[in-house]
Amino acid sequence: MDLLKSIFKGDKVIWIIFLALCLISLTEVFSAASRLTYADGDYWAPITQHAIFLLSGAGIVVGVHSVPYRWFQVLPVFLLPVSVGLLLVVMLGGLFGDARVNNAARWMSFMGIQFQPSELAKMAVVISTAYILSHNQDERGATPAAFKYIMWIVCVVCGLIAPENYSTAALLFVTVFLMMFIGRVQVRKLLAVAGVLVVVGGLFILFLQVTPNDTLREIPLGHRFTTVKARIADFTDSELPPPDKYDTDDNGQVAHARIAVASSGLIGCGPGNSVQRDFLSHAYSDFIYAIIIEELGLVGGIVVVVLYFWLLVRVGRIASRCTRTFPAFLILGIALLLVTQAMFNMMVAVGMAPVTGQPLPLISKGGTSTFINCAYIGMILSVSRYTAAQREKEQQAAADGQLPAALAADSQAQSGEEPQSAALNSDDELK
Repeated sequence: MDLLKSIFKGDKVIWIIFLALCLISLTEVFSAASRLTYADGDYWAPITQHAIFLLSGAGIVVGVHSVPYRWFQVLPVFLLPVSVGLLLVVMLGGLFGDARVNNAARWMSFMGIQFQPSELAKMAVVISTAYILSHNQDERGATPAAFKYIMWIVCVVCGLIAPENYSTAALLFVTVFLMMFIGRVQVRKLLAVAGVLVVVGGLFILFLQVTPNDTLREIPLGHRFTTVKARIADFTDSELPPPDKYDTDDNGQVAHARIAVASSGLIGCGPGNSVQRDFLSHAYSDFIYAIIIEELGLVGGIVVVVLYFWLLVRVGRIASRCTRTFPAFLILGIALLLVTQAMFNMMVAVGMAPVTGQPLPLISKGGTSTFINCAYIGMILSVSRYTAAQREKEQQAAADGQLPAALAADSQAQSGEEPQSAALNSDDELK
């Protein structure tokens, strides 16, 4: 028992949510990977690989949550330039080389290992945003410099991601937008950004609708335009047939996903009994929520939604206990990134959003996303360890009648700083 306590430190509720999502992932990926099983002829290969990913991810959680949160501020120094460089390599490889998969260049290989640079870029942007917001606060909120720095970073990174993955760029921008709102950036600036995005988005959709597909294909970096146009047209079609009347040849993903949802019932057909997994492409990643509903029913689908919202609420509670701004902004940004991506994935699966390639965090099969998401959970747990230790000292100090002195010492001790180490601990106290 003492050994487990020494390994699994931090907020117990976060650990429960993480382990619950991993358990659902193991069960449903094993079931949904039937296509891979047929292709490889090895029944256990897909789930064995995914189990190794999850176990490695759990190791990442344990390792990261043991690191004092103050050291996460250093990560953007090398993560930002590296991720921008990798995004450029991927984009140029897709433009001039033969690096596209399903008409998109999102992956690159290093020593035989495939990964998505966009996942590193998302982490770099979220940590950078938290750092900038925490170091640029005054009595009125975030300074104008904070808004300027954040917009430069997010526009560059999202601009590099967007040509190959519009949905990832959009979700990252939404996350940063929400972080700026929480970080007290002036509302008029946020409204101006939102207005510009609405106008640009509307003009872009209008441009796609009035431009012939042959012309769209000839536009540099516009190789995804026809795909986006078709998905918007499918989503906005007001005469969608019922699930059992779909043309599964022309619209296979949406068709089989909706058939899976429509045939689920209250408790589903049971784990491992999905029918649509054999016909639904990427059932183990982009559309795994449809398989979850088919096998676990409406009850299982609601449980997954509750787990993500529980994660967001719990992180909010941990953030409210932080006496410093950087850890609070950091974990709120991470939670918003995970939950918005999860909500969008589930909306796609049930037909409430256009089809995109967003995996379900901590559930969908995948190496890069699993490892990065586990690192996120480790960061949340690291901050929760800091807040728990801080609260324990406050309680002890209150019991000893020395609360003011203890709080002053704790602000320094719990973040691991020395009096002169302003570089790593210059984030302001929460107002």
